[in-house]
Amino acid sequence: MWLLVLEAGVALFLLVFIVWWTMFHGRKPEQPPNKSVQQKDDAQQ
Repeated sequence: MWLLVLEAGVALFLLVFIVWWTMFHGRKPEQPPNKSVQQKDDAQQ
C-alpha cells in the first residue's frame, strides 16, 4: 500500500514541477523586449 502512496506522491510532485517550470521559465519581466521585434514593427510603419 505504501508503494502506491509513494508513486502517487511522485506523480503529484512531477505534475506540480512541470506546471511551475512552464509558468516561470522564460524571459524575466525586467528584461527589455527583443530589438528585432521592434525593428520589424518600425519597418512596417
